[in-house]
Amino acid sequence: MAEIIQKDGTWAFDGDALRLTPGRDKNVGLLRRTLGELVIPLGALAGVSFEQGRRSGRLRLRLRDGADPLLHATGGRLTEPHDPYQLLVESDRYGVAEYFTDEVRNALLLDEVPSDPVAQFLLPGPSVPVSVSAGDGTASFDGDQVRLEWNWKTEDAKAAAGARTLAVADLVAVEWHPAAGLENGYLRFTVRNAPTKAPPKYDPNAVELWGFKKDPLMALVAAAVQARLPHPAAAPTADVRQSAPETTRPPVPASAEDGHDALLRRLRELGELHRTGVLTDEEFTLAKQAILKGM
Repeated sequence: MAEIIQKDGTWAFDGDALRLTPGRDKNVGLLRRTLGELVIPLGALAGVSFEQGRRSGRLRLRLRDGADPLLHATGGRLTEPHDPYQLLVESDRYGVAEYFTDEVRNALLLDEVPSDPVAQFLLPGPSVPVSVSAGDGTASFDGDQVRLEWNWKTEDAKAAAGARTLAVADLVAVEWHPAAGLENGYLRFTVRNAPTKAPPKYDPNAVELWGFKKDPLMALVAAAVQARLPHPAAAPTADVRQSAPETTRPPVPASAEDGHDALLRRLRELGELHRTGVLTDEEFTLAKQAILKGM
């Protein structure tokens, strides 16, 4: 077995899987500490590298695309203190790090593990239930439903809509973005047949993040939900299957009645956006007047 023990954490490899245990050093990120020990099957790996520096080096694991719900939900945006697939190595342990790297690479070659994307998650994602308070709300997930509750910092129109409960079956995507520079971050859920382009500050299906200490923990909620959604590689097939019947139907001529129905549907959509706080009273009134003129 190959093993490297550092203040930043301990990595061990037994030939079949890697066991990543975060250290207790103060520089270890909150997300890594909360995630705890991770077990990565060899088949989920695309590669490993070791980079030497003057004072310290870094071991990095590269996972196959689609293998880890955490990496998919965060889109590679986890920074170094929170990335569980990086290990800070002290200069006097460079020899051990190189040996560790060679052992993992040799195992990948011997097992002929491909580096191409996978069609199913090979890691389970964070355990549930999970609940995190950060930014303008609290996001909780029990394995079946997401609940979003707002705090005193939430924008008034968004808070007025009340807490949100979203069933996993109604979700098509989840994403986490950290705050960067002057741009706020967010945890956003995309609900089937109800997409929104509203900023997270006004989106009732999103928690706005401002770059504080607990922001990275929202990635745990995103990953736990992502692990229970259809794998991204399967989504295009499902979309084609759903749209196929439409292509077999004969085209229906457009009519004035169809246009009238479309306007009524648009009014109902605007009403829902206004009710949930996405549109202000003024925005709703202006949009409604524009639609009524078209009728």
